[in-house]
Amino acid sequence: MGGEMGTFFRNSIAVALSASALVACQSLKATKPTPAPATEKAEYGTYGLATDFFDRSVRPGDDFFRHAAGTWLKTTPIPDDRSYFGIDTLIADRAEGDLREIAEAAAGGTAAPGSNERKVGDFYASYMDVAAIEARGLAPVKPALDAIAAIKTPQDLARAFASANESFGAAPFGLYIDSDAKNPDAYAVYLVQAGLGMPDRDYYLKREKAYEDYRASYRAYVEQLLTLGGVAYARPRAESILALETRMARAHWPAEESRDAEKTYNPITIAGLSGEAPGFAWASFAKAAGIDGGAMIVASQKSAVPKLAKIVDYTDIEVWKAYLTFHTLDQAAPFLPKAFDDANFAFRGKTLGGRSVQRDRWKRAVRLLDAQIGEAFGQAYVAKRFPPSARALALDLVANAKRALSGMIAEAAWFDPATKTAARAKLDAMGAKIGYPDTWRDYSALAIARDDLFGNMVRALSFEYRRNIAKLGKPIDRGEWYMTPQTVNAYNDFGKNEIVFTAAILQPPYFDPRADAAVNYGEAGAVIGHEISHGFDDQGRKFDARGKLEEWWTPKDAAAYSVQANKLVAQFNAYEPLPGLHINGQLTLGENIADLAGLAIAYRAYRLSLGGIEAPVRDGLSGDQRFFLAYAQSWIGQRREAAQRQQILSDPHSPEEYRVNGIVRNFDPWYAAFNVQPGDRLYLKPEERVRLW
Repeated sequence: MGGEMGTFFRNSIAVALSASALVACQSLKATKPTPAPATEKAEYGTYGLATDFFDRSVRPGDDFFRHAAGTWLKTTPIPDDRSYFGIDTLIADRAEGDLREIAEAAAGGTAAPGSNERKVGDFYASYMDVAAIEARGLAPVKPALDAIAAIKTPQDLARAFASANESFGAAPFGLYIDSDAKNPDAYAVYLVQAGLGMPDRDYYLKREKAYEDYRASYRAYVEQLLTLGGVAYARPRAESILALETRMARAHWPAEESRDAEKTYNPITIAGLSGEAPGFAWASFAKAAGIDGGAMIVASQKSAVPKLAKIVDYTDIEVWKAYLTFHTLDQAAPFLPKAFDDANFAFRGKTLGGRSVQRDRWKRAVRLLDAQIGEAFGQAYVAKRFPPSARALALDLVANAKRALSGMIAEAAWFDPATKTAARAKLDAMGAKIGYPDTWRDYSALAIARDDLFGNMVRALSFEYRRNIAKLGKPIDRGEWYMTPQTVNAYNDFGKNEIVFTAAILQPPYFDPRADAAVNYGEAGAVIGHEISHGFDDQGRKFDARGKLEEWWTPKDAAAYSVQANKLVAQFNAYEPLPGLHINGQLTLGENIADLAGLAIAYRAYRLSLGGIEAPVRDGLSGDQRFFLAYAQSWIGQRREAAQRQQILSDPHSPEEYRVNGIVRNFDPWYAAFNVQPGDRLYLKPEERVRLW
């Protein structure tokens, strides 16, 4: 894959944005289309675009998503073991296959004791040994349940909540460590609302029948697990747990408020929490959590904290013990005997996810290892799939894409000179990580036993928690990754002002060395542009070149930006993927902005790469048409209704269909490419289109 990847970068994109190309963009001249030269067949179609996915009975201007992918959507059922299935799933499946080969080879037991390979193999073997799991029964989790049963005081309860953050269980307050948004050279403790057993507060508070059904199913699941765990009076205890979590849900902030970088920055100390949120043993909680009493804490949902503390204080301790018992069993269920695992899947997989069949055990095993010791696993994956040469060429690609956005910033008429200067400084300072970490995580302190799955999980969870707590007081580790190399994804870290692309996402169809340039720009270019532009979305724009949460826009420019952003919010608020359930335009705003800006960056890069000469026609399609069709096909995917409901309520990403239709209708070149006219369903008047760049 590495050699092919290098060819792709060199021939397809890396030369796109030279200084001469930037000049050429100012005077692009249309020329008579020329026939396309023959190319080596790409993985999809002959040149990267799957024309057999099209539904030509659907007009592009009426539903571009289905025009580009309607046949695939109609003929490709979601597998029984999945809630979602799409193009990116196919990439993930390939990665899973690679990981299985690595894990099964490591499970042979010949690797040196203590090596990463041995840890991977032993962890995998412990998960696959179903007979041993059944034979142990509840014995592995009994010490945790006994500790819960021994809780007597508010201080004991606070310590149990701290333990739940480190291992199995749940607590009203979650903890994580990240750079201090106001001081990006130091770490801070972030305190967040937590503790719900269903995906979002709306599952507890909405009155429609669908949510009443979810609550009834959840109550039954809680009772079932308590019964399996040998807890007396399971039914009334299940009722009390649901009632408790409903009170907690009322205290929680809605998801859209929790993504506001300014509202969620509320620094405080443990002593301050004791004064502002009485009723909870904060000192006991902090000490058990490994947090020094003077540590900087950022209370993300500030007004929720005192409400949750009051709920802790007013709720009978026996109810909290039942709550902790259930959540410990719930989170431990996949590592306990089959009755627990089946009950967990029936609620979380079937009811919440819409799946009818559990995934093969080996697939669950490799995903478990990915989550728990991902870099030990990933090192072997990278050696198999991603050589350093591809990484170097990818870094060149990112640099060229940044030049495209720099040109767009320069041309933004609504930007004041001071804001333009600061925006370019941020863009120039934006780092990029490609493929895999420069320094791999050290797992030498983590003990993995071939015959102890439950213990492996407890130790792995504690290892990761303590690794993060140990960051406090130390310099920022700018080499750290928050995704494993085998994850098919990418991200923008506001606090470090950097973008990150994993090795696994650098595969066809997103990256295909044999694909047409228009296709590669529509897919890979849009992904890269998306992540770069996150640094300038509605929240990312609040962080400066150092990654500090600090205003650097003039009031006029910020107001002009907000006008366009609010138009995008209103557009997405109007979309109704499920009857009575609309997209939350404010929750999804950052991703919608990045989709629109990313498409614009990729399109500019593509046009620059042509050097003023029109692209050849393929299958009767112009270069621009292939670009947009490739963008649409990169979002091919569909979800079961239950999974889509969960996504709409809690996920900042819009459903795939709207990441296509809701974006292209705001982009003038798409109209020209497909002759979209008034009367077409996606048509927006020019003045109604969102124009951020």
